[in-house]
Amino acid sequence: MRKYFPGAALVALPVAALSAWGIAAQAADAFQPPPWAYPIMDPGFVRAPDDGTVFRVPGSDKGFTRTQIDDPFAPPDWYPGDHPPMPPVVANGRRPDVRACGQCHMPHGAGHPESSGMAGLPANYIIEQLRAYKSGARKSSVPARSASMVAIANAITEDEMKAAADYFSKLPPVKWIRVIESATVPKTYVGGGNMRHAHTGANAGTEPLGQRIIEIPEDSERAELRDGRSPFKAYVPVGSIKKGEELVLTGGAGKTIQCTVCHGPDLKGIGDIPNIVGRSPIYLARQLYDIKHGSRTGPTVALMQAVVAKLTDDDIVAIAAYTASQAP
Repeated sequence: MRKYFPGAALVALPVAALSAWGIAAQAADAFQPPPWAYPIMDPGFVRAPDDGTVFRVPGSDKGFTRTQIDDPFAPPDWYPGDHPPMPPVVANGRRPDVRACGQCHMPHGAGHPESSGMAGLPANYIIEQLRAYKSGARKSSVPARSASMVAIANAITEDEMKAAADYFSKLPPVKWIRVIESATVPKTYVGGGNMRHAHTGANAGTEPLGQRIIEIPEDSERAELRDGRSPFKAYVPVGSIKKGEELVLTGGAGKTIQCTVCHGPDLKGIGDIPNIVGRSPIYLARQLYDIKHGSRTGPTVALMQAVVAKLTDDDIVAIAAYTASQAP
């Protein structure tokens, strides 16, 4: 993403600064977001139409049709007893543009890989992110992925922001991701909601993982039903957790800055700085990429720029693998 300066300021910049800026801009423009971290629904994927079937999940007395499950203004709450009462903005949102927070982030705040885990995040941090989406300081390197949040942030009121932030900040984080080191991974596809699933039937099989993270549901059917008791698993390269631990805890001999400096010795956050352990590894990888390549900006993000400046793709995979493997 190129940055433009007023003419007078541009003239005053020294040649060296202009050269550095130009190189950085070219690098940002050349960035190709890795598909494993930014899954987008496969072309031609079509979900079966709603035939009136009422779906159910274990441990719940609720039942919902496919249309009800996909309703952005009344998403399913399979287990109302698992969480406190949700404020209206979380449970139902507000038509036409404020979709229910609980649809993507789930009533318990653990989220799905296509969204962020919100449980236990500082309320002020949540509000700051909504304002960043509104101002344009935060977006995805794949613009379609952040389009819905930009629309919500531009329509949500301050009171709704505060209600949602207060709700999610008080929820305890839960263990939601099982991290598996492996050289191979199930063959996958990306379906509705930009969620990745393992192929079944004739298309099932495995393939080399390489330097990727592949995150899929433990149970695809229950995940598609937005079941809040159906977690995920993430396949990471062999040895990546140990490598990530070294980068996170020591900075990797000057390659980066120890994450513990800002996020605390247990990486569970300090003040308004968020917890970064036990979260979706592909979500965390997206944030590191977005900060490094300029899609996330702003005063607080500036503190992260030195952290990510020298990180390679393999480093980002390792950091995400390690942090995801830790208890939230």
